[in-house]
Amino acid sequence: MSETQSILLVEDDRQIRELVAATLEGEGYAVVESASAAQAAVEVGARRPDLLILDLGLPDRDGIEFVRDYRAWSAVPILILSARSQEASKVAALDAGADDYLTKPFGVSELLARVRALLRRRHLGSGEAEPTIAFGDCLIDCVRRVVTRGSEPLHLTQIEYRLLILLASNPGRVLTHRQLLQQIWGGRAVENHQYLRVYVGHLRQKIEHTPAQPRHILTEIGVGYRFQV
Repeated sequence: MSETQSILLVEDDRQIRELVAATLEGEGYAVVESASAAQAAVEVGARRPDLLILDLGLPDRDGIEFVRDYRAWSAVPILILSARSQEASKVAALDAGADDYLTKPFGVSELLARVRALLRRRHLGSGEAEPTIAFGDCLIDCVRRVVTRGSEPLHLTQIEYRLLILLASNPGRVLTHRQLLQQIWGGRAVENHQYLRVYVGHLRQKIEHTPAQPRHILTEIGVGYRFQV
């Protein structure tokens, strides 16, 4: 490696975390360790790692939710390292935005091969997004998961936040009803457009100066929604 690449390792099992960290450091990577989702959220913003290795069974938050929120603003590769071996768990993690999935117990050689592959893809990919999104008089802090309007924090539900950050991180792009429903609620809700209408209405009440004449969340009739900065 021409320069040291950094990896954020999020794993609450100390023995596994120390083993993986020692293995990666032995290959020349700089490793930052985290035992919780809350700590990891701080580290991803401060460290801007080249790769995230994540356990799904974290003590303070489900890993799939963490992946979904992180992926909304960051293109950094995510490797899941989990004891969940069911196909449904793998599919859910990959659909949420993970790039690869390795089941525990795992072989060290396979782990390193997957890390190298993801970092190669990262090197060839585009630049990293900023962890803040500004529009109008609103600001989304993607790391802290805080939205402010002017100097006042906005109180958003988890669903409202996910919907807002998904729209705001794709400015000018039309996101279909199906895309939004799949990303926010999962495959079982893809035909229920009423979910979207309700939550878009809630968001407009909170971020638009004139909700009936929205400036930011625009309706593409019969198709979906488009976000305008």
